[in-house]
Amino acid sequence: MTKPEPAQRSWLDVRWRQLRNPPPPVLRAVLADLGVAVLGGAMLFVYALLDSAADMLVPIVVFIAAVVVAGSLLTYLWVELPTGAKGQRRRSAWAMLLGLFASLPIAYLALVVVFQVLLSGR
Repeated sequence: MTKPEPAQRSWLDVRWRQLRNPPPPVLRAVLADLGVAVLGGAMLFVYALLDSAADMLVPIVVFIAAVVVAGSLLTYLWVELPTGAKGQRRRSAWAMLLGLFASLPIAYLALVVVFQVLLSGR
């Protein structure tokens, strides 16, 4: 007796399952970058409130650089390559690259939120 073919999942079902069960390295990269972006965004917000006449280009560039560098470094330290040996930890430049790729859209979204809040208060 043969088993029936499993039902084909829709595109939305597949994406929903991926959203509920993200791969641990990707989740860790996003969380590391998000933590740095939230702290940096709060500091950028306070700076903009305290010095409303300031040119914001330099703080924005510093914010983006901080999110990219710190997020990449934290991801490098937090994401390990899987190995068969117990207790053996290996790091890879690929983890740092994962943090870099995750940091750019997160920094952009944090800037959008900060400036939307700033502009809505004026």
